[in-house]
Amino acid sequence: MTLAKEIRNRVLELKEGTVVTLSDFGLPVEQQPALNVTLNRLVAEGVLKRLSKGRFYKERQTLFGMLPPSEMEVVKDYLVKNGQTVGYITGTQAFAEMGLTTQISSKLLVGTNKYRRAVKRGNYTVSFLLQPNPIKKDEIEMYRLLDAVRLVREIPATTPDEAVRFMMGLLAMMSEEERRRLTDLAQGYTPYVRALLGAMLEQAGFSAYGLKQGLNGVTSYKLPVTERVLANKKKWNII
Repeated sequence: MTLAKEIRNRVLELKEGTVVTLSDFGLPVEQQPALNVTLNRLVAEGVLKRLSKGRFYKERQTLFGMLPPSEMEVVKDYLVKNGQTVGYITGTQAFAEMGLTTQISSKLLVGTNKYRRAVKRGNYTVSFLLQPNPIKKDEIEMYRLLDAVRLVREIPATTPDEAVRFMMGLLAMMSEEERRRLTDLAQGYTPYVRALLGAMLEQAGFSAYGLKQGLNGVTSYKLPVTERVLANKKKWNII
């Protein structure tokens, strides 16, 4: 079997919606040029689509027609490396899953421990949010909640008051152990995040677990949240 035919067969066996790169084929360096030529030929034939330079995918056949790969698939190389979780999807997509917004966006935000510049992949613009804590798979939902606190001014299709009210509801559904862990993770975030989280916990009737002790008593935080939602905002220097 020729190399080109072998590559074609492997592509045809790919699951729909899968994103592949040259390295996914595991071919030696000297065969990379032939691989690249074959993949580009498959794009010309309509078997593959090009996501970005060196990245290809098979469209998904659905009741709604042919669709591009999922968001997770588009950024999978930023989420898992060598079997280890190194990033997570946050921002509008994650906030929609949480129920914070109904907005859909072509911008993907990835939480990561490493600073990266935004990149373009297909119809998506992928940006990165620096996560101050070591990324652990079982804590991703907590990171997303803290990111929502951090980005409360920017959550689309909702007001900061609505977002804060909703997040207090999420805090109420957490166990005491989970709320304590959330405040531990919040220590790596900026002061206004700790202040807003502390105010929300206290307003909802829970302990703020020492969040106030780590704040500068003379620093105020300008956040567009009203006293109708956070009656204790002044106590936390939120103006």
